[in-house]
Amino acid sequence: MKFTEALSSLIAAATLAQAQLSRVNDFNASPTRLQMYAAVPPRSFPGPHPIVVAVHHCQGSATGYSGATRYVQLGQQNGFIAIYPNSKSGGGCFDVASTATLTHNGGGDSQTIANMVKHAVEKLNGDPNRVFAVGTSSGAMMSNVLAGVYPDVFKAVSVYSGVPAGCFAVQGATATQDPPGWANSCANGQLIKTAQQWGDQVRNMYPGYNGTRPRLQIFHGTSDNTLRYPNYNEQLKQWSNVLGLSNPRNTTNTPRSGWTRSIYGEGNEKTAPLVGYSAQGVGHSVPQQEAMDLAFFGITN
Repeated sequence: MKFTEALSSLIAAATLAQAQLSRVNDFNASPTRLQMYAAVPPRSFPGPHPIVVAVHHCQGSATGYSGATRYVQLGQQNGFIAIYPNSKSGGGCFDVASTATLTHNGGGDSQTIANMVKHAVEKLNGDPNRVFAVGTSSGAMMSNVLAGVYPDVFKAVSVYSGVPAGCFAVQGATATQDPPGWANSCANGQLIKTAQQWGDQVRNMYPGYNGTRPRLQIFHGTSDNTLRYPNYNEQLKQWSNVLGLSNPRNTTNTPRSGWTRSIYGEGNEKTAPLVGYSAQGVGHSVPQQEAMDLAFFGITN
């Protein structure tokens, strides 16, 4: 290897090693008090950059989730902005229960996260046409909410061990409540609705919206004892109705032994509008599949 090539490799490695998540201090944390953390790709990547919003679980944090996932490092390698919202609640959960957060521009944590994307577009050279969300547990619940409440912002979403959008709605819950509302019937997989009812719940989050809806990738373990497995099928019912899809193509032992993949609509596991993964014997929560997420988002092949 030539000296100049070796030097370039060392510089690139050092850049990746130094890449870290930083608090975005000039973000106006409104309408709620969520903190915004972000990692911007190196200058060698011309913008505007895709944006991946990664939403942490209860009892988690932006920095903790960034350490448990690889979106910061992958953003440095593939040229996208990684945003990690940080919950304001004492228990680290996000508000997916209040009417405010379940209503387009209604307030709540969902609007604060949408405002983080707006900030990234305006200040960090983000691409408004390539915005994606991924989350685990409470973060998965919020990612589903973002897909329903802000379909004009998010183009695709990947959720790990979540519940349908609006499943945690709690009468009287407010956007300032700490901790956010908890719905036992939903968490326990006892809230069963028709596909039409779930679909209407999403459509009512943004009345009158008739634009393109986000694509969804959904992971859930059959042995999940926190957000129980029936929520997997309820999510598929919801989004297949919203997207006008039916008759999934199922493949067993894909992408690993014991998992079953379900593809709805035209395309493959990377391009279809709705893809589900049922993970046999896996609890709460399903291990993160970052490479699959980025391929589903169209950031990588």
